[in-house]
Amino acid sequence: MKIALFVHSLRSDWNHGNAHFLRGVASELVHRGHAVTAWEPLGAWSAENLVRDHGAAALDAWREAYPEIPVRTYVAGALDAAEALDGVDLALVHEWNDPEVVARLGAERARRPSLRLLFHDTHHRAVTAPGELARFDLSRYDGVLAFGEVLAGIWRARGFEGRAFTWHEAADVRRFHPRPADPEGDLVFVGNWGDEERTAELAEFLLGPVRALGISATVHGVRYPEAGLRALAAAGIAYRGYLPNHRAPEVLARHRVTVHVPRRPYAEALPGIPTIRPFEALACGVPLVSAPWQDAERLFRPGVDFLVARDGAEMARHLRAVLSEPGLARELAASGLETIRARHTCAHRADALLAIAAGLG
Repeated sequence: MKIALFVHSLRSDWNHGNAHFLRGVASELVHRGHAVTAWEPLGAWSAENLVRDHGAAALDAWREAYPEIPVRTYVAGALDAAEALDGVDLALVHEWNDPEVVARLGAERARRPSLRLLFHDTHHRAVTAPGELARFDLSRYDGVLAFGEVLAGIWRARGFEGRAFTWHEAADVRRFHPRPADPEGDLVFVGNWGDEERTAELAEFLLGPVRALGISATVHGVRYPEAGLRALAAAGIAYRGYLPNHRAPEVLARHRVTVHVPRRPYAEALPGIPTIRPFEALACGVPLVSAPWQDAERLFRPGVDFLVARDGAEMARHLRAVLSEPGLARELAASGLETIRARHTCAHRADALLAIAAGLG
């Protein structure tokens, strides 16, 4: 099958977590023998920021881990939809595309009856800013892939009944898997500041517990403001900046525990959507303690695969337990890894995608 992905960027994961999952799915499809091409605009926001901070060579760093995925670039606003969709059987169009590109691909779909065209929604705007969805002309799209059931339900109510599918993110276990390492630190947090969407949560579930326990801790991520950097330093946390995602497994392996602090819109308005980081951490066999989020779709076994802290004080207690009880740490790591391998790999999501495409005709 010939498959095309229209993305914001695969080359850059700078503040762009969707690249993680899409790289993994594309890789899985290539390894199965499908012809996959990713299309991304030149000058994409994530790519531009990566180049600004780390130079043009940083756009090629991901090739260390994903040499098999072809990426074609086009001048923003000038995508040749006929060329991009020539001979394509299945196309995924991510929501972080320009509405003009989304519409142009839809218009070309009308001339290609054998093509299946899917819109991929991985953002909370359907709940927090529903008016923004009006920017997208999806009248010729065959369906919507939503990264949680609550989002899929919204799309069904917007005219995609029977054609809106829940398609959760997952771990790319070809790259994210346990690695032998001697831990050099207690805790690591891999995540961005979050556009003020989790400032208070980071203070309560990360900074406060680290300060209270006096443990060694490291943070990797981008867009940390000066106030955030001062807060990290005051808590005794080392800030290491941008981390290419394909190198996250080796960083996780060098620490004894990690934490997940979901952004407020996901924790409050989008139950059942953990975002990509917990999948990746659990796939690496690292004990995880999470701030609250509602596992409405029973993706995991909270309390078994990872611990959930209802407030900062409970986060500190959980972290102390994991760091002081090797048996507990091993049990959590083994259980989380078991669940990922059984249900939440990019292979599972590739199976689901191909079944959805077949079901559409």
